Amino acid sequence: MNKIMIFVFFFSLQASFAQEKDSITVGLDEIIIKENRIEIPFNKTSRNISVITRKAIETTPARSIQEVLAFTPGVDVRQRGVSGVQANIGIRGGSFEQTLMLLNGIKLTDPQTNNHMMNIPVPFQSIQRIEVLKGPGSRVFGQNAFAGAVNIVTELPESTSLNIQGFGGDFGMRGGHIISSLPVGKYRQTLSVSHDASDGHWYNSDFKVTNFFYESGIELNEHHELNLMAGWSDRTFGANGFYTNAFPDQWESLQTSLAALSHTYRKSNLYVQTRAYWRRNIDEFRLRRNEPAFFTNNHVSDVHALEVNATYTSNLGTTGFGIEGRDERIDSNNLGLRDRQFLGVFAEHRIEFWKKFDARAGIYSNLYDEFGWRHFPGAELGYQINQSSRVYTNLGASFRIPSFTELYYQDPSNFSNPDLMPEEAWNYEVGWKLDRKRTRAEVVYFYRNTNNLIDYIRDPSTVQPNPNRWTPQNVSQVTFQGIETSIQYLINFGSSQAKLREVNLSYNYIDANLVQAEGVESRNALTALRHQVIGGLQAEFVQKIELTVKGRYIERFALDPYFLLDARMDYNRLKKLGFFVEVSNISNSNYVEAGFVQMPGRCAKAGFSFRIN
Repeated sequence: MNKIMIFVFFFSLQASFAQEKDSITVGLDEIIIKENRIEIPFNKTSRNISVITRKAIETTPARSIQEVLAFTPGVDVRQRGVSGVQANIGIRGGSFEQTLMLLNGIKLTDPQTNNHMMNIPVPFQSIQRIEVLKGPGSRVFGQNAFAGAVNIVTELPESTSLNIQGFGGDFGMRGGHIISSLPVGKYRQTLSVSHDASDGHWYNSDFKVTNFFYESGIELNEHHELNLMAGWSDRTFGANGFYTNAFPDQWESLQTSLAALSHTYRKSNLYVQTRAYWRRNIDEFRLRRNEPAFFTNNHVSDVHALEVNATYTSNLGTTGFGIEGRDERIDSNNLGLRDRQFLGVFAEHRIEFWKKFDARAGIYSNLYDEFGWRHFPGAELGYQINQSSRVYTNLGASFRIPSFTELYYQDPSNFSNPDLMPEEAWNYEVGWKLDRKRTRAEVVYFYRNTNNLIDYIRDPSTVQPNPNRWTPQNVSQVTFQGIETSIQYLINFGSSQAKLREVNLSYNYIDANLVQAEGVESRNALTALRHQVIGGLQAEFVQKIELTVKGRYIERFALDPYFLLDARMDYNRLKKLGFFVEVSNISNSNYVEAGFVQMPGRCAKAGFSFRIN
């Protein structure tokens, strides 16, 4: 299969070179990747970054952020149930604990467990784009961006608008959202509300998810701007198979709150952004849904943070620097009262030289009250071969501190380990990217060597379900390396009645060399991606109907492979009144992605959208 995928990739690449008459463009070169300090145009980055645009978000057969990310090369999405009620996100073989989620650059770290990383209080339809940084992000974002980072970006409209959408489907799925924008003079603001629910695709898998999100901004004068964000999310769901198969009546309820205030100063060559934010997560978990007295966990975690990030541009290049402080606390009947503090300092510099070269280097130094100072250097080098072709390389250090759950949590299925050490890794990447009028393509090789990898292990058993408890341990060493290839081609072939607009294809391969004790079961390390093939096409009919078809072949270590085919059809998507129909798992595949949850077979949903601009 590997040879076939590589052949298809290069065949498609050659075909794309042969046609450049049309003026249609991929259109990603105008996007600016901010990364909190230095802003770089997408086509000049020396990292492997995927950008999911607003159009892709609207036309992908998906109802959640995690479902959209499942079609991103190199990203491993492990869902529990439909519509992404809960999911873990891994990048390049990394675990969900090694991925950092951000909202407009604000870190959504959860000190209890990154199982809650996707409790994002933003309605799906409010998102303008998603930026996926693959590889070490510790130099840029700090200690949680071990294997990569995902930044969700929203925008404040300049004009009044109203967007209403509703849908229904199999398994009692129903939901909708309302997004309103009502600027008043220089004060821009938007309010979004969404609700999704389902009766569940199997026993005890029903859910309800409600999100509220408010964002506003005002330019005080030509130099000063204030922005405010506030959100709240409520998730309640039956958790059959989410964490163990020994208790099918598991149940969980989560309420996540987020508030952030930022001030931006711009003058001449200086840019300074100061922001403070707070995130709270309230988690109630029961082993028996209707018997809370049998076993119930109640956790309340809080994160308070203050950041200052700045950029200064001179004849010597662009310098970025910043400082952050963060306090993490949890009040839990299982984990106890815990708190820890972090201090981080950033410094980096980017220069362009000899017309076609650019380099960027920096360091993030972190002071954690238990482990002292740790330093994460990194560097990037790029060479612009010509206007459309670029080669690059980068290296960097990664670091992750164990979560409170890994350190202290215990229940009938899990032990804790308060003696865990932080994970550490060195990462290397080299790649080539093509950005032409019709074509975007990229080939990347990456390597990550990790020490003290944290994984849950247990002794095997002939009794099923296995009665032995999972215990987090520091695995001595693990090496991940792999190849990522992708191509997007705007073919624009056909007539006004029927036209093939776009085709895309990606293939990713990961090899893992894990060193650990023999005769034990691993819960996370041996379930990473090995092969991932993603393909898709978009077509247009009578200039009103858009058809998007996407297929995925997924093969993980020690798990059975599976193939998924999904499709969505939109009618009048950008008009005042539009309709859509989407079908998931058309192939009706039988598969498990996370925990012990049997994922649903073929299912369909349909809905409408109403816009006033």
